[in-house]
Amino acid sequence: MAVLASVLRGQGKFNDAEKISRRAMEGYQSLLGQQHPDTLTSASNLALILRDQAKYEEAVQIYQEVLDGREKELGAQHPDTLMSMSSLALVWRDQGIYDKASVLTRQALERREEVLGKRHPSTLTSASNLALLLREQGHYDESEKWSRQALEGREAELGKRHPHTLASASNLVLVLQDQGQYREAEAMNRRVLDAYENELGMQHPSTLTSVSNLAFVLQEQGQYSEAEKLNRQALAGRETALGKQHPDSVTSLSNLAFTMRLQEKYAESEALNRQALEGREERLGMQHPDTLASRNNLALVLRDQGKYEEAEEWSRRALQGYRTELGAHHPHTLTSLSNLASILQDQGNNNEAEAMNRRVLEAYEEELGMQHPDTLRSVSNLASVLQGQKRYREAEALNRRALRGREKQLGPQHPDTAKSAGDLASVLRDLGKGDEAEELERQAQEAREEAREEAREEAREEAREEAREEAREEA
Repeated sequence: MAVLASVLRGQGKFNDAEKISRRAMEGYQSLLGQQHPDTLTSASNLALILRDQAKYEEAVQIYQEVLDGREKELGAQHPDTLMSMSSLALVWRDQGIYDKASVLTRQALERREEVLGKRHPSTLTSASNLALLLREQGHYDESEKWSRQALEGREAELGKRHPHTLASASNLVLVLQDQGQYREAEAMNRRVLDAYENELGMQHPSTLTSVSNLAFVLQEQGQYSEAEKLNRQALAGRETALGKQHPDSVTSLSNLAFTMRLQEKYAESEALNRQALEGREERLGMQHPDTLASRNNLALVLRDQGKYEEAEEWSRRALQGYRTELGAHHPHTLTSLSNLASILQDQGNNNEAEAMNRRVLEAYEEELGMQHPDTLRSVSNLASVLQGQKRYREAEALNRRALRGREKQLGPQHPDTAKSAGDLASVLRDLGKGDEAEELERQAQEAREEAREEAREEAREEAREEAREEAREEA
């Protein structure tokens, strides 16, 4: 039964997998008792499938029971107990309960280092989990440190082309992207993709995930045509390998819709978003976070087309779902509230938009900290509303705060930093400070030129390295 449930889960047939997994768990409970190790393993398998479906509360309950049972039966230091700690922390991360997730993840990491050693694969998994959690909290420097440590450990223990090593490299790519280090992220992603293609084949799910990740890196650099091509490749591959209704296939559909939106191909983006939303509603349910994300995405592309009333309707439905499923202070909920505020601002509802943006900003400051990128984005959004209300002094102060924060967190060459510089320059012109605005725009232009020159030099160095490799092969 466990094998069949695992196969069905891999196919994205979560409902069927859940039914079989429940039957297996109930069978073990009847035959062996609640606390038998095999029963606890079966319960843990069920919790994993529940997590796939975003049934977080039941997953947490089961994982907690499994953790308690394993601590009692096997001891606090047993590898299975530590695995349960790690699994519970992952669900808390999904729920946005970062404080509890962080404590448990660090505890699992420390115990694994003590029991198994710093280079054990399970210890490196804990290091990787901590890196991902820190990334979601906006602690990019520390996340990068742990990502590199996990990658180096896996390269040493498992080899550079082992799937777990490649997964670590992919995780590092994500945090490099977040910091605007796109050239390094792209180069690493291309190496990972090449390894996956050689080791696993063009149609393996991990290969297709790497294709999708590369598309995102290129998209962030404004290379929309190549990003579209890769997203279409990932979509076609997933539909062939997994089926059109598999959650990963629908994710590719959603990614392609977003790329279309960035290219202002709004009609096609809207059609793809509606298709993704329909697929997620059918396969994952009306309240799954991915379904709610599709509602948000549809609202945004409708807003782009000036369809404000329908955009507002979808945005409010997404927001209500997030509040119900994840809570009012979850980052996804706050992002949804911010999107709704932008739609209201477009319709001239500045007072309501201002109130929403202030609630979002206050929550981000409390949950994520003053310097988190999402907090700084919220600062920028509020400044935009105030500028529209001709409250230029307040808008100036907020834009200066956003610019300082982004320069510190992301660097002067990051696109978000450049946007903040442009926003501040716009307000300064409204205040009659043309000279300072011109100087700010000049500095921003110099930063962009410097970034382009660094990218060109990195490309030249990569070309020289490839030439040296070819020379060595010929020799």
